[in-house]
Amino acid sequence: MPDAPVLSPRRTAYLRSRHRRRTAVRTVQILLLLAFLILWEVAAQLGWVDTFIVSSPCRVAAKLAQLYRDGDLWLHVGTSCWETVIGFTLGTVLGTLAAVALWWSDFVSRVLDPYLVVLNALPKTALGPIFIVWMGAGTGAIITMTLAISIIVTILNMHVGFLSTDPRKIQLMRTLGATRRQIFTMLVFPANYATLFNTLKVNVGLSWVGVIMGEFLVSKAGLGYLIVYGSQVFDMDLVMATVLLLAIAAVLMYQAILWLEKLLKKCLGLSGAESR
Repeated sequence: MPDAPVLSPRRTAYLRSRHRRRTAVRTVQILLLLAFLILWEVAAQLGWVDTFIVSSPCRVAAKLAQLYRDGDLWLHVGTSCWETVIGFTLGTVLGTLAAVALWWSDFVSRVLDPYLVVLNALPKTALGPIFIVWMGAGTGAIITMTLAISIIVTILNMHVGFLSTDPRKIQLMRTLGATRRQIFTMLVFPANYATLFNTLKVNVGLSWVGVIMGEFLVSKAGLGYLIVYGSQVFDMDLVMATVLLLAIAAVLMYQAILWLEKLLKKCLGLSGAESR
């Protein structure tokens, strides 16, 4: 096995400094969260806030334990996660393919541009009743709502990224006789990996918004269903517990995208900014 490279003292000091900074940032983040939870619990115990309205960390934990004992926890979490993953995947794939088509044909791009602007500005939740009529009062309407929210953003972001590719490199490939397909596969798309993953990160939040809004309108299970049910029966412990589950699920999905991005950079040898 080859010997490990010997780092210079300046490089070693830099790596240690960066590690200390990351550790300090993570420590402060955890302390802020703990301080918020402790302050919330103390305020609830001392009567500074009305626990009927804002609940408390202990009551939220007890509600989560109850959901787990009743067997409802994984049902609702699994339902929302499955709907989100399906809507997220469809929105990303279809939106990227549509952006490719727009880049491929300037005529199609010019024709559809005003319609994309209108669709992007249109509140997607207003289309909820239409989706329910079209897809039925079930999972199909929820996934369609998620798709409608994420696909337009994907199209616009990816299309702008494709158009922003260095025109000098494109001209060079054309001079060397490259076809349009070769220009796209060998230059345009690889040059927009960062745009793709930035779009994925945005779509995580948009997909969860679509799923929760869809479950608000029509659902028999899911985190959105629990939030609506809890608000209807004035069970704020259930609402707060569900919001906590929603935050955890969204963060885990976002972290999965970050992990996939780092893996791709490592496999393809892509250069990127050093993590802060």
